[in-house]
Amino acid sequence: MLILITAEELTAEFKEIARITKRDRAELILDCVQNDGNTIREYQESRDFITRSLVRNLEHQKEELAGVDEEIEKILHTFDYKLTSMPGIGITVASKLIAEIGDIRRFSNADKLARFAGVAPVKFSSAGKGKEQSSRQGNRQLHGLFYFLAVTMVSVPKNGTPNHPVFHSYYMRKISEGKTKSQALVCIMRRLVNNVYGMMKNRTEYREPILGEEQ
Repeated sequence: MLILITAEELTAEFKEIARITKRDRAELILDCVQNDGNTIREYQESRDFITRSLVRNLEHQKEELAGVDEEIEKILHTFDYKLTSMPGIGITVASKLIAEIGDIRRFSNADKLARFAGVAPVKFSSAGKGKEQSSRQGNRQLHGLFYFLAVTMVSVPKNGTPNHPVFHSYYMRKISEGKTKSQALVCIMRRLVNNVYGMMKNRTEYREPILGEEQ
């Protein structure tokens, strides 16, 4: 079967939908098509019509989403927050953070924002021993946003370079101190709350921490 597209071209097409798409996946798809031989099936004209219709719908939705992003970006500028200057925070995440947090002035400090987001740990005693566990109260939507950001910050792509070296270093240090991965991730979330609070409170851009500066 004659294939009229290269692996590089197919990868570029996929990356418009999912940025994490790799070239080897495109090569696998093309190999499957090549090895399938004759791909003509019954009612092929109808199949082709439906496929083209689906593609047109997806392209239209992509244009619509791009337009929505542009309008959201315009609205974000009116708040004068610079959350998108922080790696990992795009227009969508920034708009959700602002929507869930609301007026940052209602939180006198980052600790109160952390409690509102359910990130601050809760202490309790059992048999005379103190212990901490994550709060299951608070705004779960906001909690989910900080969790998503924390995972993004500490992730290490296949190239071996952490998405955010400082946060990854802090995360690994907490694990070396005896915390579980989940507990270490909560520590990252708590630091992210501090960052977001400071940026919104002072309307400042993100300041990259220096290695060794983290507490």
